[in-house]
Amino acid sequence: MKLSDYIVSFLVEKKITDVFGYPGGMVTHLMDSFDKYNDEISAHVAYHEQGAAFCACGYAQISNLPGVAYATSGPGATNLITGIANAYFDSIPCIFITGQVNTYESKGCLEVRQKGFQEMDVVSVVKSITKYAVKVTRADDIRYELEKAFFISMSNRPGPVLIDIPMNIQRAEIHPEALVGYSHSDNCICALGSIKDVIFNALVQAKRPIIIAGAGISSSGSKKEFQELINQLHIPVVTSMIGIDCLPYESSYNFGFIGAYGHRYANFTIAKSDLIISIGSRLDCRQTGSNRNIFAEGAKIIRIDIDAGETTNGIKEDDIVLLCDIKELIPAILEDSRFQFASRYEHWLNQCRELKDKLICIDNEPANAIVREISKYVPDDVVITTDVGQNQVWVAQDFEVKENQRVLFSGGHGAMGYSLPAAIGAYYASGRPVICFNGDGGLQMNIQELQFIARESIPIKIVLMNNHSLGMIRHFQEMYFDSNSVQTIADKGYTVPDFNKVAEAYGIDTYTIHNMNEIRQLEENFKSASPAFIHIICSDKTYVYPKLAMNKPIHDQEPLMDRVLFNKLISAE
Repeated sequence: MKLSDYIVSFLVEKKITDVFGYPGGMVTHLMDSFDKYNDEISAHVAYHEQGAAFCACGYAQISNLPGVAYATSGPGATNLITGIANAYFDSIPCIFITGQVNTYESKGCLEVRQKGFQEMDVVSVVKSITKYAVKVTRADDIRYELEKAFFISMSNRPGPVLIDIPMNIQRAEIHPEALVGYSHSDNCICALGSIKDVIFNALVQAKRPIIIAGAGISSSGSKKEFQELINQLHIPVVTSMIGIDCLPYESSYNFGFIGAYGHRYANFTIAKSDLIISIGSRLDCRQTGSNRNIFAEGAKIIRIDIDAGETTNGIKEDDIVLLCDIKELIPAILEDSRFQFASRYEHWLNQCRELKDKLICIDNEPANAIVREISKYVPDDVVITTDVGQNQVWVAQDFEVKENQRVLFSGGHGAMGYSLPAAIGAYYASGRPVICFNGDGGLQMNIQELQFIARESIPIKIVLMNNHSLGMIRHFQEMYFDSNSVQTIADKGYTVPDFNKVAEAYGIDTYTIHNMNEIRQLEENFKSASPAFIHIICSDKTYVYPKLAMNKPIHDQEPLMDRVLFNKLISAE
């Protein structure tokens, strides 16, 4: 059997239905093998390797299987790197396959920069942003390396792996039955009984408990069980930005997302709590504020995480760290009859509801209202992707997520250009329509993937929030550089094209929205099975509020609240 055929058959066996890549000389054998199996797996041509990498991310985020992207050696491999980093920092399981020059063309130990054309040691380059990276130099190692890479990408905290395969190895003949596989032991890293005891005892002693829900809940496939848990515990929940889809907006236990750009009422509930149970969230500085000493000063913190490394970045000296897999922990708690709290925290829940009622309307930028209005007309089964910049924050703050919707972000890496290709990958993972939010800056990073959408007539609605500027940086320049908006606005070096003409050149229907009243006409379009480009004209000076204030705790955000109201709310019992 040809080795490249074996690679494809392995992916088919693992139930991966779609992969993404860009043609190149060092992956031609792999491409040919994908074609042989095209009734079982589809290899899609993206128009840039970075686009293919983000497609793989979106596929993995929805399917909970590894996303797969391939590229040729040299520049093809380096173009994958931003997508690889995105997968690493957001714990997305992906398998990246790169072609490489023939082993006999490799420089080996020679003191030259390069021997073969487009030769590059991509394994060394990506070591710090992968869970595992390897160059296959013996054909008989292919089964072992594929099985190892697949296992590592999915085990414990998921993430990307990379397999670099020279061209002569790809075309080698192998005997699958003679290949040696990869074996591993299942390491149970937690004692569920004692962990449950710690959580139960803390809840019994608390008067104002709250759960911080992170993206680990959805990425572990635990969303349904988590919602059952909350309905059983009857305690309020706040989320991280990239965890906002773990509870529907309408849930009576959902009190928004926390952090620098989080909801005021979410940050207030954190400030007033006496017990925080963080599940599947790394509690980074965007959530806690850079001065972690003033985060939730009156609360005991329990951190539930699968990655021991993340818990080394502590909040308080007495943090309680519980290392376990929430896929095992949540069902175990659900089966434990002790965790039935009924109305125990009803007074606290009512306090949280009052905070939400009083603070929800303080910050209401026009762009937020547009996103909120759009969310009313988006069907329940849709996937939403966002790019990076102001559009991301508007979606996180005001898209009213429904029960079966998923919302995908580029979180830790914050990569502009993510949303469009991630939407493509999400579609192929689910067959569900996608609403793809973009800013005018991020869209241009991977605008070429409009051709992918048009070519396959994918039902993606591209929503462009166009403020003709790099709004997040422009706002920063207003605050700290005396409004010198160099390189972020039209007369200072940054311009945008006529996006409608661009979309139409790709053969995609366009709609232009100037005001709130025109959004209602999109309801039927959101339900249609064809792609569309929805161009929303925003003010040139848009803002994201509330936002973290310098040297302030996260609940005291800009624009600063009236001090009388602020002190009244923070001290209310």
